[in-house]
Amino acid sequence: MSSTARLMDGSALARHIVGQAAERAADLTRQTGRAPCLATVLVGEDPASVTYVRMKRARCEKAGIRSRHVELPAATTTAELVGTIAALSQDPDVHGILLQHPVGPHIDERAAFEAIAPEKDVDGVTFHSFAAMSFGLDGFASCTPGGILRLLDHYEVDLTGKHAVVVGRSAILGKPVGMLLLGRNATVTYCHSRTTDLASITREADVLIAAVGRPRFLRGEHIKPGAVVIDAGYNPGNVGDVDFDSASTRASLLTPVPGGVGPMTIAVLLTQTVDAAARQLGVA
Repeated sequence: MSSTARLMDGSALARHIVGQAAERAADLTRQTGRAPCLATVLVGEDPASVTYVRMKRARCEKAGIRSRHVELPAATTTAELVGTIAALSQDPDVHGILLQHPVGPHIDERAAFEAIAPEKDVDGVTFHSFAAMSFGLDGFASCTPGGILRLLDHYEVDLTGKHAVVVGRSAILGKPVGMLLLGRNATVTYCHSRTTDLASITREADVLIAAVGRPRFLRGEHIKPGAVVIDAGYNPGNVGDVDFDSASTRASLLTPVPGGVGPMTIAVLLTQTVDAAARQLGVA
């Protein structure tokens, strides 16, 4: 007899985390006379990207974090974008930098990411941040993986010895979340679009992370009964990478889309922006 999974409420947890960040931002502003500042850089006018940036800036404002927005035309070159980001990296009034991606196929996105000073990489996208995550050193986590770990902690999911399967291998989601899970003593398997007999692997997962970018790609039959399922996908129509209805009859814990991982991503971004400001202002 099937049961219904308990939903992992990312929206509620994110509100709590953002509230804590807002308190710290207010304290920092009182102590130093300077509010934390996040610079957002947007190339072109992709509607989804414009919406994401607007939402992030609104959340910053509510949390007492100043937002500086830089809009660049779609025809911006790699050199121009790198120059813009390098200038922000050198600006003492900017404490964190977010490059909204994707940036367009004609731009070397990695070169643009690497122009972000490590101490301002609050989105966790540079080589430096990935190395820090991999080696368990002090640094900024990629925001979505960092949010996933906070969700797992909040719902008291003990990762020690558990088999975690990550479906997806992107540089800012799949790969870093696997390293964070490994750092928590999980046994991690990475899968992707070329994995042979994917279902045989995902059905062995105690913790399943869906980050493949395909709507409803993972279904109930892919899931081990009682598994914890984190849907980190977001596709048109508010649909995740997991088929919610069939997964909810197999999983013990399941993130909804929307309202699961998404709010946690922004909460970690704001928290890390305050962290960055505190360090740069000598208050940390």
